[in-house]
Amino acid sequence: MSHTLIQKDYYRIHGRWPGRFVGKSLVNPNFRYIYFLRKASKYKKKSILGMLYRIILYHYQTKYGFQIYPETQIGEGFYLGHWGTVIINPEVKIGKNCNIAPGVTIGRANRGKKAGVPIIGDEVWIGSNAVLIGKITIGNNVLIAPNAYVTEDVPDNSVVIGNIAQIKSNENATEGYINNKV
Repeated sequence: MSHTLIQKDYYRIHGRWPGRFVGKSLVNPNFRYIYFLRKASKYKKKSILGMLYRIILYHYQTKYGFQIYPETQIGEGFYLGHWGTVIINPEVKIGKNCNIAPGVTIGRANRGKKAGVPIIGDEVWIGSNAVLIGKITIGNNVLIAPNAYVTEDVPDNSVVIGNIAQIKSNENATEGYINNKV
């Protein structure tokens, strides 16, 4: 059975595959936002459904504080830990099984050698109030601790702590942090 992106996101939150209709789970604000984000991403901006889903998404952006755009490339199994301010530049690329906590900013640097946006690998856990800025690459299996300020590349299998970020190698960086992987 082939599962859709929405079903995989649902699985990350609930730990089981949904039936045919995921509507019951729309009471969860995090999943509701992800659901409409995926729907808005699926349709062209100027199409009827594209405009409808973007209007609904905008409503939830202002209601819950998420500022994640349909243009953002996000892999399967996306997980928002709690609702609250999360800001992600629309040019950011995020891999699969990524967890993002409240207060996170993933943004663009407009000048200097790191001008650009982050690219985030698979199985990355980003803690509350972490900031990732500039043209950096975050590897796979990376845990970014709460309040970390990341402006440099992070290799696979790492834990990032502090402001300015310190990177520690750890083969089990996200073990116990990312559940229900797809």
